Amino acid sequence: MRIAILEDEVTQMEYLVHALEQHFASSADGLSCVCFGLGESLRGALRSETFDLLVLDWNVPDLDGLDLLRWVREYRESQVPVIVLSSRGSECDVAAALATGADDYLIKPLRPLELAARIQNLLRKQQPQTQQRAIERFGYWEFDRASSTARLSHPSNCCEVELTAREFRLALALFGNLGQTVSRGYLMERMGTSGESLSRSLDSQIYRLRTKLGLRPAHGVRLQTIYGKGYRLEVFDKDA
Repeated sequence: MRIAILEDEVTQMEYLVHALEQHFASSADGLSCVCFGLGESLRGALRSETFDLLVLDWNVPDLDGLDLLRWVREYRESQVPVIVLSSRGSECDVAAALATGADDYLIKPLRPLELAARIQNLLRKQQPQTQQRAIERFGYWEFDRASSTARLSHPSNCCEVELTAREFRLALALFGNLGQTVSRGYLMERMGTSGESLSRSLDSQIYRLRTKLGLRPAHGVRLQTIYGKGYRLEVFDKDA
């Protein structure tokens, strides 16, 4: 699980990161916090990186959290969950943040356990079907979590493909973000890898996955390489 935190107070940021990583240490996905002290730095990262959730401080020196939130919702057209942090506690301030697109609002001083609980709650709402269903369906494809297999049910081709654990996680990361550019860093974390040599390993895994699953337009899918950023998977309407 990858979270971006916008907070210009270094001590506060370090405190939050330590508390959150400790809290999520025993969870299945774990937690990786990517920290930003300036709004423009985070905005630049959002152009190429993928995060599961954003935590935005309202007041930072260059670009406040609400302006960044407005950009995320209007220009990036992203539905990533967002929590706004602020020392402002009036009803009007809370209403303004929620109206701009925040999913939750916390007033400083923060209580880390409460923040962690709200993060878990938002992620649970964001992907309820992924957490509850043993079989995921995307277009002509079905993914069976119990057996780590993928099944293609296409008029011209029906087959069942057994995937390695790493390939299965990679496939779900791509199919779970259909139509979106998914960053290399995000995919490597989903695979449980990082580093330059493992970045090359990602390309090899993508090649094998593309070949094994037949990810091509003839089967109703297109896997594109977005150079310098990552990959984007598109599934066509099988009834179109």
